Amino acid sequence: MFRRRARADREFREDQRESLALLQMHERGPLPFDAVQAEAAVSAGAGSEAVVPDFPPGGLRAPSRQDVEGMMMRWMQPLVIDGEVYACPTCGLYRDWIVFCLCDDSVWLRCRAGHQVREPRLDVAWYNRNSGPVDHWHPTFEDGLRHLGH
Repeated sequence: MFRRRARADREFREDQRESLALLQMHERGPLPFDAVQAEAAVSAGAGSEAVVPDFPPGGLRAPSRQDVEGMMMRWMQPLVIDGEVYACPTCGLYRDWIVFCLCDDSVWLRCRAGHQVREPRLDVAWYNRNSGPVDHWHPTFEDGLRHLGH
């Protein structure tokens, strides 16, 4: 019984020595990110702008929400808002919508006939919950509508 206790104590002390040696090793030498911070501080002190590595390259980066004027998705089924089926106020169509979320946080609906109306009961949170991942970027509004079949 006493030997088990002594063995456990000895293993614990060995683990402590190893962790202490590891800590001392890190105290001696600078870490890789410390060198990058030091270079940035030196270049900032010299009056020049710090150069941040361009990762990933610009050709591989997708535009962010701030870089686009809006997002659009297709909504094929009837649109239910506050428990009632929404119909176009102009023509009465109630399915096959294009839903737009613009950069000013407004949500617009466009029916198959081309009538557009702002819907204040829908917000960006609703759009984000119901839209899937972005699969295409279009340079113009018409290109986006063509891609979605309108």
